[in-house]
Amino acid sequence: MTARNTREVADGNGAGRRSSGRVQFMSVLLILLSLTSAVASYAVFSWWLPSDQSRYQDYRAAEPCSVRAVEEERTECLSTWRLTVEKTVNKTGGKGYEATLTDQNSWRGRVSFGDPGPLLERLKAGDQVMATLWRRDIVVLRQDGVRQNTSEAPRDEVQMNAAVGVIAALAAAQLFVFGAVRLARPHDHAPFTWKPFGRRLLITIAAVCSAVGLSAVWTGIPWWSVPAVSVPIVVCAAVVTHHRSRRTTTSP
Repeated sequence: MTARNTREVADGNGAGRRSSGRVQFMSVLLILLSLTSAVASYAVFSWWLPSDQSRYQDYRAAEPCSVRAVEEERTECLSTWRLTVEKTVNKTGGKGYEATLTDQNSWRGRVSFGDPGPLLERLKAGDQVMATLWRRDIVVLRQDGVRQNTSEAPRDEVQMNAAVGVIAALAAAQLFVFGAVRLARPHDHAPFTWKPFGRRLLITIAAVCSAVGLSAVWTGIPWWSVPAVSVPIVVCAAVVTHHRSRRTTTSP
């Protein structure tokens, strides 16, 4: 064998080792990312969702503060304060929807809203409003019988919390499978690649879980319906997408 041929073989083996090393590195990275996503899903269902649900239930059970409770500065009851509107921000972009409020004791604060109506859009500087406080947050503003919740008001929307948790769990499963397949078959891991199977599957996971979560919020069905409905749909979609990607990969 000539020196040139020996160098070509050596270079080829070196390139193969580098390619195999990159695949193994990506395999380990995908598995580590899957563990991170799994931890995020666990945090959603073990802490975030129960916390929001408990906060909403406490808010619903709260009663108006007595005079004594106000004097003792208790925060678990609902206190009412008369405030003056200093200015409002009512824009779809930038700062969003906000109102700056003051009281007669020189207190000044700012509250935000998720949308302009029905109260914020009609407020102007100098208007008097009644603010409801709970746990030191302004949760409701009222004026002439019109009321609007602020962004701090607890909401019964834990279905979307569940949707986030399911997205994280399914993404963890996808990342783990893709990483494990690459680790077991470093030179032949099709169709478990980002294009087209991985990308399509991730988009499907996000779209299905978000749609089911929003539907659950609008209809008021329990949060556990989100994983109960989303997971079977995503699994079926993954099987169909996998078969299509496999046929595309094996077709001449």
